[in-house]
Amino acid sequence: MSPAPLNNGNQPGKRIGQGMLIFSFVLALIGLSFFFEGQLQRQANPNQNPLMMELSTGIKEVVLRQNRQGHYVASGTINNVPVLFLLDTGATDVAIPESIALAAGLQRGSASRASTANGVVTVYSTKIDELMLGNIVLEGVNASITTSMVGDTILLGMSALRQIEFSQRGDELTLRHYPEN
Repeated sequence: MSPAPLNNGNQPGKRIGQGMLIFSFVLALIGLSFFFEGQLQRQANPNQNPLMMELSTGIKEVVLRQNRQGHYVASGTINNVPVLFLLDTGATDVAIPESIALAAGLQRGSASRASTANGVVTVYSTKIDELMLGNIVLEGVNASITTSMVGDTILLGMSALRQIEFSQRGDELTLRHYPEN
């Protein structure tokens, strides 16, 4: 009689089971990463798809919620290029980083100096053909290309906001755009 073979734990079914367990953990981690990334983006920009309506009078409204820092940010477009707006009543013009200006096909106009929170910087005048925030569309908006700005956030300044009525209640800001007569 020959001795029974030793079982050293390397059964094919056991290895497959361990592989499936590891694969399941990896999938779970990937799924959690996507979930929490989405949560963080919604906290930073709760207005990726803002509430909007058009009244029977033709008035267009967009309701924005504050982000976790208390700012009003919202997704929109400049010349059909997707952008992120930060509403800034302290900015004279719409301030655009150079990289976004290039993507949106904006032309550099005359250079001037502007005082910002980061000091005095050189800016270039430009005009936005179409700026869209929710269902509100503004045309021919004065703006500044700011070469010193980094990132992908546009400061939505008063050159755009003066064309919109806005009111704040609690953590919501309602923007209203009246039809031109």
